[in-house]
Amino acid sequence: MLNRGLYRALGLVLAFAWFVPDGANAGEQPGVYRWVDEQGVVHYGDSIPPQYAEKEHQVLNKQGVVVSHTEAQKTPEQLQAQERAHEEALKQQQHDNFLTTTYTSVKDIEALRDVRLDQLQAQRVATQQYVDNLHSRLIALQTRTKVFRPYSSRLDAHRLPDDLAEDLVRTLNEMHTQSKALLAKNEEVSAVKAQFQTDIERYRELHEQRTKR
Repeated sequence: MLNRGLYRALGLVLAFAWFVPDGANAGEQPGVYRWVDEQGVVHYGDSIPPQYAEKEHQVLNKQGVVVSHTEAQKTPEQLQAQERAHEEALKQQQHDNFLTTTYTSVKDIEALRDVRLDQLQAQRVATQQYVDNLHSRLIALQTRTKVFRPYSSRLDAHRLPDDLAEDLVRTLNEMHTQSKALLAKNEEVSAVKAQFQTDIERYRELHEQRTKR
């Protein structure tokens, strides 16, 4: 059984035996088309079957040299991926321009990074202090509730006042909100560190490219 390579070689020989005439009329002969089917088998012909018209194919001259190449028509998904890649490349180019026009050295980037991290740290400390205050307030409120029903075991205990219950709920909700904000602030610190490190590495790469020109 012939392998795929031999099939391709045989196909090429037969293609030019069929479609490349001798003599004066050779200049009028159109190019030979080459395409590949779903099984990976190479085909040659003076025209392309309709089902392969939108797939990748080439046109060869009498010497077997590719004179034109048609890419396969892209699917909507491929076009979307191509557009996303183009947008990402454009964003990267814009960011590269920002780096090279804004900073004069890596020390400039590090200085701005330190300022930004100091700001975030101050915000984190303030949020942590607020959470600690809420926690202290929550403990005090919980202590007050112990003398009221249903938290007290005394038979003559009064029902928990509405304002105390509302204050307890508000404090719990606010503590939950601020705890999430504190976690988000910690994540922001990590993200800022990572972004500045990426910028430093990219700036060094761009600087090295400029010095080699």
